[in-house]
Amino acid sequence: MKASATTSMQLGQQLHMTPQLLQSIRLLQLDGLQLELEIRRVLEHNPLLELDEEPVASAMPEPADAQAEVASFDELPETSMWDVRGAGWNDADDDGMQRIAAGESTDPQLRILQRLAAELDTRDLEVAAYWLENCDDAGYLTAPLDALTRRACALFDRHASEIEGVRQRLLAGDPAGVAACDLRECLLAQLAALPGTVAARPLAARLIRDALDALAAHDIGAVARRLGCDEADAHEAVRLVLSLDPKPGEAGAPEADQAVVPDVVVWKADAGWRVALNPRSTPRISINAGYERAVAEGEGGAATAPMRELLQEARWFTRGLSMRYDTLLRTARVIVERQAAFLEQGEEAMAPLTLKEVADAIGMHESTVSRITTGKYLQTPRGTIEMKRFFAVRLDGANVSGAAVRAMVKRLIDAEPAQRPLADDAIAALLARQGVHIARRTVAKYREQLDIAPARARRNARSHTLLARTG
Repeated sequence: MKASATTSMQLGQQLHMTPQLLQSIRLLQLDGLQLELEIRRVLEHNPLLELDEEPVASAMPEPADAQAEVASFDELPETSMWDVRGAGWNDADDDGMQRIAAGESTDPQLRILQRLAAELDTRDLEVAAYWLENCDDAGYLTAPLDALTRRACALFDRHASEIEGVRQRLLAGDPAGVAACDLRECLLAQLAALPGTVAARPLAARLIRDALDALAAHDIGAVARRLGCDEADAHEAVRLVLSLDPKPGEAGAPEADQAVVPDVVVWKADAGWRVALNPRSTPRISINAGYERAVAEGEGGAATAPMRELLQEARWFTRGLSMRYDTLLRTARVIVERQAAFLEQGEEAMAPLTLKEVADAIGMHESTVSRITTGKYLQTPRGTIEMKRFFAVRLDGANVSGAAVRAMVKRLIDAEPAQRPLADDAIAALLARQGVHIARRTVAKYREQLDIAPARARRNARSHTLLARTG
């Protein structure tokens, strides 16, 4: 019997990561300080490159059909654009809700997806990105789990168990607890992810399930009675629970005390919005024309292999840098166009906006938009704002963003009668009159994010204050 040979062929797509592409991707994701250090390193290494000192608008190398616009100093708005702490231009109309701490990263998604890229295939990564897009800054789901799961099943044409499996990977990932439904699930996931054998882990898990209210009241005796243990063991369980992070989505964010120089400047002029690159954070590099000609023509022995290699590296770097600036400017223009109402009216006008919408508008992939907006800042009349802050999740069943509704909740509570504070269901009813239909639990979630106590606690606190003043 003759053995038969079988040939199998698999078809697929694979992106060949050339050195030029790798360098372009790397330049896209660098923040301002990292870019400055990279440019210094390249200038020291490559004598063919030189820094263009004059910060004026002039032609730049063009990787695409568009040319990046760099503002000259005499075009920029006078006043405080160089205030690296983020002061706005209209201090009297300052929007404190939108001013972010210098250097604060508001986007945990990229960090988490990068860690998962080595573990998940493309289909699961898409589902992971979906879960992260539906999380708030603290890492909690912004809508009920069942509703999000049904939507994901329809969107990705996958079974609910597969969708939930990806969420469980996020819960158990780094940082643990992301994509949790509530605080209990978040803390239990972090507890389970602790390495090694932790003696107090079983008792701490029971505490999270059954005695969080007693812990919140700082009543160790009640915790011990609820768990049926002595106070020494209860103290150990409490210590372990308090070591967990109730906001895992913010884990790994840079310190908030570092200075920020905006990458893009936005201002109102001629009844429209102007957008330009900030010359201080977008330095321009060019190849010395004389050296380039000498190497290209081989004058005086200049066309040696090392010099040709340096010339090629110089060309790659200038093209990659130009691509970064072009992509940054085009992305900023789309963001400003979509969020013009927020720039004029404030937080309540923040429109729903996703990475995909911006990517479609500029004809690039979502990952490119994610890279170019991470760690980049816009100087606006409302302060210096990280570009990631302009992306807002659409509220389920409404045409407004979660950020806008959170601002509405704050406004209603700020304006409530001192002795008649608004309950969460009353706030939901008032929002419904404005066409924003959300559940009471959603109001409670946004109130908690704003660190505002429930109506009864607010009334009691105001009564105590009044009694103290009259007494």
